Amino acid sequence: MKNVIIGFKEFIMRGNVIDLAVGIVIGSAFATVVTSLVEGLLTPLIAAVFGARDLSNAMSFEINHALFSFGLVLNAVIHFLFVAAALYFFVVVPINHLQSLRKRGLVEEPEAPAEEVLLLQQIRDLLQAQKSVGGSHPTAGPSTPPAPPAPPVGY
Repeated sequence: MKNVIIGFKEFIMRGNVIDLAVGIVIGSAFATVVTSLVEGLLTPLIAAVFGARDLSNAMSFEINHALFSFGLVLNAVIHFLFVAAALYFFVVVPINHLQSLRKRGLVEEPEAPAEEVLLLQQIRDLLQAQKSVGGSHPTAGPSTPPAPPAPPVGY
């Protein structure tokens, strides 16, 4: 039982699950704002064009006591289009822009090696050159130390 609780806790604390939960909450709040915009401003404006109070009575007709209301369908379509457009322009476009900026950052040239790395490479090259010229066995007697390597150009 304890392993199940620990596993569930790890699952919940993953970044993807938390991001999804935040997205759902923000999406729900955003849908409320768009619903208010459509029902409070756009629907009355379109209903006024048809001379009705709201779209539920606009463009409706009755056949054998069955009421067909195209106004309700039109209201749902308008609501969907506004939610889709708002999500596209306020969520998808900015995220795509951020992803393209990240991709540009990945293509940049690699950084130049640090000064210490360059110095170590020069020392390695000098030691290899000295080893190939002087042989691999030490010489008898005192020897003069080699001259220090010249500093890199530009420093």
